[in-house]
Amino acid sequence: MVDGLQERIMEEAHSSRYSIHPGSTKMYRDLREVYWWNGMKKGISEFVAKCPNCQQVKVEHQKPVGLAQRIELPE
Repeated sequence: MVDGLQERIMEEAHSSRYSIHPGSTKMYRDLREVYWWNGMKKGISEFVAKCPNCQQVKVEHQKPVGLAQRIELPE
């Protein structure tokens, strides 16, 4: 269970304009240098999984680009 202070720390670490929505692994590595609490890694993972912006830009939600096309160059 994450308390209010932990939630605020995660919100700031994840949504500030300096961090630009890091994934759970990067966010955990960054935060563990300064903070620690029981269940921190799991709490961060659950927090990031609930982020609507992160879910929209996940790789599996992107359209496949397909194969590269050859460009005709003028002579």
